Amino acid sequence: MDQVNSKPKGGLVIYTDGCSRGNPGEGGGGAVLKDDRGETVARLTEFLGLVTNNVAEYRALMLGLREAILRGAPEVSIFVDSELIAHQINGVYRVRDERLKALHDQVREMLRQFRRWSITVIPREANREADRLARQAVRERAAQVVADPMP
Repeated sequence: MDQVNSKPKGGLVIYTDGCSRGNPGEGGGGAVLKDDRGETVARLTEFLGLVTNNVAEYRALMLGLREAILRGAPEVSIFVDSELIAHQINGVYRVRDERLKALHDQVREMLRQFRRWSITVIPREANREADRLARQAVRERAAQVVADPMP
């Protein structure tokens, strides 16, 4: 697929972030989708269970891509604060870890659904909302477990 570095016309801008409390530890994914006018159209969270930080980053990316596919976006511009993920998806870095390879392959397959796409590394400070959503997924799961302990 073609990669572009501009805002997609009629497409979506996706910010994603994953987190893991420990490595591995309880993880969460967050994604923010914006339309081509910059209006937020979706905020997504997902509790991921016991994962590494890199797995959480990939799963958060998949969360955002799934929503973009469901919305029928023709193009996506993706922004992540993980250099590893962006460079692996762009083919700059090889994927050596088998677990990450499976996730990488799934992401690449999802990207085939779009006419054009790009993925860009941004500073962590520019990705605060996605980071907040990823952490929220873990906090809410922890609160649920405390509020609903096993008998």
